[in-house]
Amino acid sequence: MAKAAKAQQTLTARALNRALLARQMLLERVDATPSAALERLAGMQAQIPADPYFGLWSRLSGFDPTSLATLIETRKAVRIGSMRGTIHLMTAADALAMRPLVQPVFDRVLFSNAESRPLKGRDLTGIIAAARAALEAKPLTWVELRRHLAGHWPDVPDVALLRAAQFSLPLVQVPPRGLWRKAGAARVTTIETWLKKRPQAMTLPKLVLRYLAGYGPASVLDAQAWSGLTKLAPVFEALRPKLAVFRDAAGRELFDLPDAPRPDEATPAPVRFLPVYDNATLGFANRDRILRPDIGAPRPLPLNGQVRAFLVDGFVAGFWKMAVEKDVATLTLEPFWPLTKKEIAALTAEGSALMKFAEPEAKPGDVRLGLAY
Repeated sequence: MAKAAKAQQTLTARALNRALLARQMLLERVDATPSAALERLAGMQAQIPADPYFGLWSRLSGFDPTSLATLIETRKAVRIGSMRGTIHLMTAADALAMRPLVQPVFDRVLFSNAESRPLKGRDLTGIIAAARAALEAKPLTWVELRRHLAGHWPDVPDVALLRAAQFSLPLVQVPPRGLWRKAGAARVTTIETWLKKRPQAMTLPKLVLRYLAGYGPASVLDAQAWSGLTKLAPVFEALRPKLAVFRDAAGRELFDLPDAPRPDEATPAPVRFLPVYDNATLGFANRDRILRPDIGAPRPLPLNGQVRAFLVDGFVAGFWKMAVEKDVATLTLEPFWPLTKKEIAALTAEGSALMKFAEPEAKPGDVRLGLAY
């Protein structure tokens, strides 16, 4: 008689939250280099150049922003379109290994984008080759690249030409873009030119294992939401004998590395401030582990989506914003629900430290509570 299948342990949203916080270095700050942290997180989404600095400040003990800037300046870390087709800050090694795997995401975006419709049915080989040659000669801004391509194909809308280059080539945004407290237009070149190496794709199973290490336990759909890739179920099935398998409260099957940390759900979690688009909040199809499932989704995001979240007891509890006026920094919190005096005190202490980090030349001002407070 065949053995009965082993019952799969059910993990609550709170248990998944504590596992996520441990993997994301949000349960306690860790003593690690920015390079090691970037690898542990499999990159950090980075449309807003300063936000990886905020993300690592909340994760690393004694974080010095110049140490991350130095990685970018010395080409040991790069800003590149990657997971979900979005800009990520990654180690050079991860960019070379992961970017080729997500090219199908960029292909899908290119051919579904309304701006790219004039390219339908056209052979893009010449356009991509011309863009590559121009960008490998010297880094260009998007405007400069558009003008260059338009000079060769005046019959095609320049924005369509730009999209062909953006979504077909692995392009790195070069410094000073992404350096701490420095501004600069995005200038891009190919990853091969910038790193003097050709991309060599890691395997899909290795990508899945990297995801689970930083975000597990997670489902197939979660991994697809994080990466932007589709049809990862066969990859998980091939890995199943090597993985631990659980269920969430809704019965969804979750996979994880057997020895990965899964702290007790009663483990205390400190307040933390996250940057815009942090993958801790975006890396899942089902986000109950970071958005409190007992109250549903928080209030709607602003139209541009550019909000920074803070965590209380491990869950997104509201938005924060910082402003400097007359050399005084102010941090405003907009909570989703009433906070206790203890939570407010913890947020005030953490927020004051955040202001000193973000605006060292300003005087740290008040931490204010908006909305109902």
